[in-house]
Amino acid sequence: MSELRIEHISKWFGKQRVLHDISFFFHPGKVNMIIGPSGCGKTVLLKCIVGLIQPEQGQVWFGKIDFLRTDPASRRSILRNLGMLFQSSALFDSMNVGENVAFPLRVFTEQSEKEIQDRVAYCLERVGLAGIQHKYPAEISGGMKRRVGLARAIALNPQYLFCDEPNSGLDPLTARRIDELIQELTYEFHTTTVVVTHDLKSVVDMGEEILFLYDGRAEWHGSKAVMLGQPESLPPNLRAFLRASGLIE
Repeated sequence: MSELRIEHISKWFGKQRVLHDISFFFHPGKVNMIIGPSGCGKTVLLKCIVGLIQPEQGQVWFGKIDFLRTDPASRRSILRNLGMLFQSSALFDSMNVGENVAFPLRVFTEQSEKEIQDRVAYCLERVGLAGIQHKYPAEISGGMKRRVGLARAIALNPQYLFCDEPNSGLDPLTARRIDELIQELTYEFHTTTVVVTHDLKSVVDMGEEILFLYDGRAEWHGSKAVMLGQPESLPPNLRAFLRASGLIE
């Protein structure tokens, strides 16, 4: 179940078509990035992949299982192997940090309380937040919340890690640290990582395989090396996007 690919994903909201027949193969053990200008459909596509939104057309394949049409038991098995870092971190305000990180362990496993607490401690230490289990989200900074969200995302040691604008709204140093953590965790656990971003600095720092969306369409996909090294081969909208970010002349 380590491979992830999408085929012919299309989505409408009312009469507005926001995704147009998108297909892509996400490479295991790499940071796959979905990029493009604001409003191009990046987050909608991500939500379709993880099952938060149902597309009108297309398939999402986790290995040989079509996630959108499988039976409840297989769907739960896939969710058990999926970690999600939301743009806003999406922590439960009424739970402390330790309870937030433990949440997926309580939902998807039958581990003992000691096993859960050991795993929570490990995940928080892995993101540089050892010993803050008893703090509440209101008591920590935005960057710390994002790292707690990342700790929760890796609590189940998932095969797939999804990140929606992981460094949005953070100062540059904290943003780079989040990027470094995502890259480190991808290599350490050989996850299939999917990052939605419009931050081209993140693309340079950790991107490997790139899907460029424009107006709900997949206009280009390929490696970062080709994207930055052969700009003359790119479609005009992608060249303009990179030029506006100062990555190409």
